[in-house]
Amino acid sequence: MLLRLPTSLPEAQECLTDGAVPVGGATLVWAAWQRDGFPEQAVSLREVPEANVLGAGELGAAVLLHRIDERVPEVLHRAAAGIGTGAVRRTATVGGNIVGSTLRCLLPAALVLGARARVLAAEGPFEADLAELLAKKPLLLSLHWDEPLVSGYRKATEAPGGPPPLVVATAVHPGERPGLRVAVRDGYDFLSGSVPCDTPADTVLDTLGGTAVGALPAEAREVVREQVLSTLERAASL
Repeated sequence: MLLRLPTSLPEAQECLTDGAVPVGGATLVWAAWQRDGFPEQAVSLREVPEANVLGAGELGAAVLLHRIDERVPEVLHRAAAGIGTGAVRRTATVGGNIVGSTLRCLLPAALVLGARARVLAAEGPFEADLAELLAKKPLLLSLHWDEPLVSGYRKATEAPGGPPPLVVATAVHPGERPGLRVAVRDGYDFLSGSVPCDTPADTVLDTLGGTAVGALPAEAREVVREQVLSTLERAASL
């Protein structure tokens, strides 16, 4: 297998045109390749500047999880810090987690941030929403978002050998009418809802119950309730 390491978008685009397969951090694809056979060519974005951005409102697909810190919102920082072991976080990438993994631990955080994706195809780079990114799985270059007022993250204790633990991500966004976004990973399912939050907390929770999040089991809804109340309290103190 030839591993190609482009240093620019035009070079990466050429790799895709030649049929190179994205490798990410190889934490997920390597075992599958060992089982099913290696591609003739693979491409890594680790040397492409646009895939390594990390700062206010942006996060590159080639960024290793252990590098994600306080430069991004709390919900994204804590989500990354809770993925796997330290050894995994020093190898796995943002793009591999969101696009290549069934767990998609960073996805709830991206959803509540209202993140948009910049992706690369053989025809060139373009903007996509998260739904298109997950459905068509183009090569992710970076995520971009507008900064929230506050955000929060909660991950339930993982049961050995059980399903993926419950994850609840929250964020309050500014505006003439501030909005609360909630995203949940329940098993392998992802649910999200968005509601105004300029009303009393009980009203916000009632309105949220009318979104997809309201279909969660009672135990999960209680975790959502606690996380939402904590996030609203922090937003109100600003």
